[in-house]
Amino acid sequence: MKKLILLLCLITAFNGFSQDEEKDKKAIQKVLKAQRIAWSKNNIEDFMEGYWKSDSLKFYGSNGVTYGWENTLERYKKAYPTKDHTGILSFKINDISKISDGAYYVLGEYHLKREVGNADGFFMIIFKKINDEWKIIADMSS
Repeated sequence: MKKLILLLCLITAFNGFSQDEEKDKKAIQKVLKAQRIAWSKNNIEDFMEGYWKSDSLKFYGSNGVTYGWENTLERYKKAYPTKDHTGILSFKINDISKISDGAYYVLGEYHLKREVGNADGFFMIIFKKINDEWKIIADMSS
C-alpha cells in the first residue's frame, strides 16, 4: 500500500511539473508570436518588447556581441531600415527546453520574405521570467 501511495504521489508531482512546463512554453510561444507580428508590420519597437529592457541583454550576431536593450534596438534599426528590409517574418521552432525554474532556451529557424531578397537563419534564445513576464535575455542569431 505504501508503494502505491508513493507511486501516486510521484505521478501527481510529475504531472504538475509537466503542466507548468507546458504553460511556460505556451507563454514563450505567445511572446514569439507577438514579435513575429510586430516585425512583419515593420514595428521594431514592439518587436523589442520581447527582450529584457536591460543593459545586461546580450545579442550575438554576425558582427559580434551587442550589449544592452538600447544598443540592440539601434542595431536592428540600422540593419533593417525599411519595410523592404524587415519583410514578413516566420519562425520554425525546433525546441523549447527548460534550463531551470524560470528559464528556457529556444532553438529555431527564421525566414524573412522581403523585397530586398529573402533571408534565412538559425537562432538560440534564452528566456527568463522577470517580473512575471517572459523576456529574452540572450539571443544568438546567424
